[in-house]
Amino acid sequence: MPKPQIYSGNKNLISKRLIALRKEHYLSQRDLSRKLQLAGYDMDKNVITRIETNKRYVTDIEIHALAHIFGVSCDYLIEGEKPK
Repeated sequence: MPKPQIYSGNKNLISKRLIALRKEHYLSQRDLSRKLQLAGYDMDKNVITRIETNKRYVTDIEIHALAHIFGVSCDYLIEGEKPK
């Protein structure tokens, strides 16, 4: 069974927000991967590149890890709405 894609053919919903958050925090993809690895999450630079370019599906664990690193909610990464 094929994995779901949104109408545009993208494989995840967080790519644009991930790029924006990474730039807001002045982090390169390599810097972000180092922070993730130091926090115990196994995500290297290539994983981040593939997520940001919509070439890779994102797991719930990866969404949780990214939310933890950036101090945002998982909902924000997926939906783009900050809590009120």
